[in-house]
Amino acid sequence: MMQLTGGIIVIIAFAAIIRKYETRTVLLVAGALMCFIGGVMGQFMDSFVKTMIHGSLVPTICTVMGFAFVMKHTECDQHLVHALSGLISKSHAIIIPLAMLVTWWLNIAVTSAAGAAAAIGSILIPALIAAGVHPAMAGAAILAGTWGSAISPGNTHVAFISKMANVDVMFVVLETALPAIIASLVVAVSLTLVAAFRKARQEALAEQGTASIVSKFKVNGLKAMAPIVPLVILVVTNLNIAALKDMGIAKVSVPAAMIIGCVVALIIARAHALEEVTKDFFKGMGDAYGSIIGLIIAAAVFTKGMQAMGLTDALLTYMKDSQSFAKIAGSFGPFIIAILSGSGDAAALAFNGAITPHAASFGMNMVDLGSLAQISGAIGRSTSPVAGAAIICASLANVGPMELAKRNIVPMLVGVITFLILF
Repeated sequence: MMQLTGGIIVIIAFAAIIRKYETRTVLLVAGALMCFIGGVMGQFMDSFVKTMIHGSLVPTICTVMGFAFVMKHTECDQHLVHALSGLISKSHAIIIPLAMLVTWWLNIAVTSAAGAAAAIGSILIPALIAAGVHPAMAGAAILAGTWGSAISPGNTHVAFISKMANVDVMFVVLETALPAIIASLVVAVSLTLVAAFRKARQEALAEQGTASIVSKFKVNGLKAMAPIVPLVILVVTNLNIAALKDMGIAKVSVPAAMIIGCVVALIIARAHALEEVTKDFFKGMGDAYGSIIGLIIAAAVFTKGMQAMGLTDALLTYMKDSQSFAKIAGSFGPFIIAILSGSGDAAALAFNGAITPHAASFGMNMVDLGSLAQISGAIGRSTSPVAGAAIICASLANVGPMELAKRNIVPMLVGVITFLILF
């Protein structure tokens, strides 16, 4: 009876999220209710406070968002996007997959899906349309690339999984990078086939229009390089290069890399208003705590409620008996919920909090199962017509969000299946 009641509460909670009720509120209320019914109400606050002061998640996520705000203030992110938009405007033969892949790679540096859609889409979508691409296809190409952050060291879920598995953040990134890159290439090819099937390219190519869009912005090469500085630092110092060890250069943490990146951006951009940049950095940190950390706190409470109702044990027992079900649940569960709700965070965090710690019980490791859930959710979000990134891309393309979803559903489904097979 407890499990049945818990199952009903979970279904109602996800239905509420799908209907666009505030995610944190839904997860907190549902988690508190299940803790109360399960007779462990005291654990509600224990989970809340423990997650609120998490020793590794909080500094990692907050400094990443602070770095993002600094990039926006110094306009370094815009220089990076414009630098690559020129490449796209000159590559008509492969313009759609190239736009998707450029967005995917840029999203690793600009980790917010909505932020990437706004920063990248505002430049590339008009350029694609001017090059003869159907507006809906132009928006769909950018939206399809907004899951690149799934392998970013600054991704919320990557930090969550690394702490849970007791491994370094870069270990999770390097473990999942190759399958994710292959899946992104599969998505790009599939999107191109969809475009060809729909005859997405218009008969006339307005090349001069594209050139005028790109030429309005003068790119500073140094500023364009600033957003990728932390990524380069993290990757290089985590490759165990002997020469670096001999020089006494150790692995750099994510917060340290982000702060170094901010300093480099300030020097490159020659920012005189140091006070304003500092304010933006801490504003970004505060925004990250209120939105991202707040969601993780709510998900932790929700997970505790599932445990109190016996749902976690029931799911674990079933998965132990059917190992293939764990992989299917870890991929298609977050994928479908992300499509319906517009966010892969709630489903992925709930799954990873409740199920992933027990991955070894059904023949998997925590990094693989956790990454499967979070990346599948991110891919699903890039398909959803109600996701923030989809609404932004649709607005820039002047079409309805559903038009983007229609074009992305098959490529993204193929992408999540590819990732599932590789894992």
